[in-house]
Amino acid sequence: MKGFFATVFLWFPLLFFAYSVNAETCLVCHSAMTGKVRTEKGPFIELNIDETRFSKSVHGGMDCTMCHKTYTNNPHGSPAGEVSKNISGLANLISHKVKTDPLAYASCVECHEDIYKSLSESIHGKNIMEKKEKDGPLCLDCHGSPHYIMPVSSEESLVNKWKVVSTCGGCHEKKDLAEKYKFGLHIIEKYNESFHGKKHKLGHSGAPTCVDCHGAHAIKKWDDPASPVSWEKRTETCGKCHKGANKKFVAAITHKPVGKDNPIPFYGEKGLIILTAATLIFVIMHVALEIYADIRDNVFRKKEEPHD
Repeated sequence: MKGFFATVFLWFPLLFFAYSVNAETCLVCHSAMTGKVRTEKGPFIELNIDETRFSKSVHGGMDCTMCHKTYTNNPHGSPAGEVSKNISGLANLISHKVKTDPLAYASCVECHEDIYKSLSESIHGKNIMEKKEKDGPLCLDCHGSPHYIMPVSSEESLVNKWKVVSTCGGCHEKKDLAEKYKFGLHIIEKYNESFHGKKHKLGHSGAPTCVDCHGAHAIKKWDDPASPVSWEKRTETCGKCHKGANKKFVAAITHKPVGKDNPIPFYGEKGLIILTAATLIFVIMHVALEIYADIRDNVFRKKEEPHD
């Protein structure tokens, strides 16, 4: 009998450990695993989860089954857990894009319901959920791996102030997408050439980036009246930083290439070049004349002075 109780005493923690599906339990194996495995549906998934990075992420305090809902007491059996109709319905809407685990992806809606509603009404969301395109951005295309998402205030976040431009550029600088959706090439390049972009590159925290003008999750096409950069709302949007902005002022703010078809920045740039060149020439001439005057007074005129 003593042996029985000793065995139970020794094995009870292991039994509890095996059937407890919190993050620590899963990470015992997944923090040590390496490589990828093919799922039943075909795609490969990464087995390793960096425990340190996960613990620092915004999801670090969550249990794995909050997203991987179909995995219950035996995570390596066939997924059989129940999910709500809200999540399963969303999973069906995005399954053509998300091949690995659309149910886990759709579980974002449980905590981020308002954000998902905004996304579903945006040009990005409609592209995926209504038009059934695969190349539109969804949560992880912008935020990165769900295991390592950092707060937007963190320097490691892909959507923080200093990285969001390059994150948006991941799609908006692709030639095939620009041609397919007709949003124009070199949008990020033109932003970087602009006054806003140059201030941003110099580290000015007040310089606007993509999300400051276009929004984040509820992005609409620029000609949609609901878009903050539509002609109906552009004055209001620009006016948040530029008090007194009017229709003529906001017409100069665009992603169009600088040229004769975009006259205000085109001729404004030419004018600044001429003004800068003229100022430099004036300064150089002024300095040259000052030098000449000093030489004349101290050399030539000194020679002409009569000696006593």
